[in-house]
Amino acid sequence: MLKMENRLTNKEYRTQNIENRVNRSSSVRFIYIIFSIFFSLAANAQCAMCRAALAGDSNVKKAEAVNNGIVYLMVIPYLLVAIIGYLIYRMYQSKKKKAE
Repeated sequence: MLKMENRLTNKEYRTQNIENRVNRSSSVRFIYIIFSIFFSLAANAQCAMCRAALAGDSNVKKAEAVNNGIVYLMVIPYLLVAIIGYLIYRMYQSKKKKAE
């Protein structure tokens, strides 16, 4: 009978431990979001040479071209991560269907 009582207390302890972890992780996320909102930093992304080449009103088309190039270079890694994430998701879904 004593072992059965220990099992119940162990089970209760495990569920309480899981609940504490979830509460801690949600509070850490909340603090991180608040910190990110209030302490955002502005960054100048252009190097000194790019800024010197694009300074002035006569280089409007060049500046737009450089900005478009930056956007294209930024999009490619996000697309790769999204595609890999989708493939992993699809792999787990097929494993779930096989398990059923």
